[in-house]
Amino acid sequence: MELYYSFSALIVLASIFAYLNYRFLKLPSTIGIMVIAIMVSIILVLFGENFLPRTFGHLNKLMGSIDFTEVLMGAMLNFLLFAGGIHINIDDLKEQFRPVVIFSTAGVVISTFVVGFVMFYLLPFVGVQLPFIYCLVFGALISPTDPVAVLSILKQAKVSKALETKVAGESLFNDGMAVVVFTVVLQLAIGNEVDLGIESIGLLLLKEAGGGLFLGVVLGYVTSRLMREVDDYIISVLVTLSVVMGGYLIARQMHISGPLTMVAAGLFMGNFNVKFKMKSITQDYLIKFWELIDEILNAVLFLFIGFELLMIKDLKNYMIPGLLAIVVVLLARVISIWGPTKFMPMKARFNPQTMKVLIWGGIRGGVSIALAMSIPKSEYSEIILSITYCVVVFSIIVQGLTIAKVANPNMIAKEEEQESITANETH
Repeated sequence: MELYYSFSALIVLASIFAYLNYRFLKLPSTIGIMVIAIMVSIILVLFGENFLPRTFGHLNKLMGSIDFTEVLMGAMLNFLLFAGGIHINIDDLKEQFRPVVIFSTAGVVISTFVVGFVMFYLLPFVGVQLPFIYCLVFGALISPTDPVAVLSILKQAKVSKALETKVAGESLFNDGMAVVVFTVVLQLAIGNEVDLGIESIGLLLLKEAGGGLFLGVVLGYVTSRLMREVDDYIISVLVTLSVVMGGYLIARQMHISGPLTMVAAGLFMGNFNVKFKMKSITQDYLIKFWELIDEILNAVLFLFIGFELLMIKDLKNYMIPGLLAIVVVLLARVISIWGPTKFMPMKARFNPQTMKVLIWGGIRGGVSIALAMSIPKSEYSEIILSITYCVVVFSIIVQGLTIAKVANPNMIAKEEEQESITANETH
């Protein structure tokens, strides 16, 4: 019952904050909820123990009773990734297949090492000593762009379909690579022996990522065939719920990537239903159901991120390292996007406007915080969690609120039209 009470409290708070944001702040819903949660957290940290001891105690107890890593990585993320995958058009994804794969694999590795090396050499200048291996741990957990944050914020920015697919596709698929890199580096950091051979890591990646994608396609295919035979919106909703909840249990038992399983299943089912037309009422109910699930869980997740401030002791001591980390992570993002595009065929597709959106749209979110919180307690875990929190809050608020301005639709349209003319002339 404790979990039920905790979730009930989060839903109530999320609805109150969503209302306050709608009436007064007028920010995008998820960002507004997080901003209010951070403001409440700051007030409680500063004055709570003296003026609002019961409220401060209750919220601390609520946040302490929930395992954020398990709740996000083991439950919420599966629903959110399935909901994201179900709305991606497979034909658009095929067109952007090469950049999506490169950014979500090579881009993650490049970013991990750039962040690791630069943080290792610069942190001593701000009075923080962090071993190189833990700098790499931070690099691995902060490198994946967060699919939940990216998808929710991209809705606000009116970018072209091709560009949206590049950014959204990368964020949906880079979790698999990031988790493998993070797992290997973390095992090294805590002193476990890890086989660093290319063959060993390749097999791990194949099992984790390849197994997850394969299971997702199988689940998507089987359940889509079932839904084709029974065109009923209640059964369709139940079937998709069973794919998410049952699929995660299967993935966990097989020790493969649950997030990639959900992405593949969502992509398959979303595009299967386009090919084999459902009744419009069934499709309408199904889409609206998953949009509602997406919005509710997003609200709870961003509320959670805001209130995580209560769980970080002495965050003010790490503000300067946090600001340094923000600059380093942005630099790594530039290198991990700009570098691979120089070696891609048809690199003319990556015009200045596209590059700006890809770099600035690389938003970090709950996944990075969840990975940071999964690090075993040590003298370095608090430092990593604190600077991760600084990067995530900056990323969601500053990048999230300005991405629509950076993504100038008219400029993108002109540049893409010019690319199309150039491509036709070449042919």
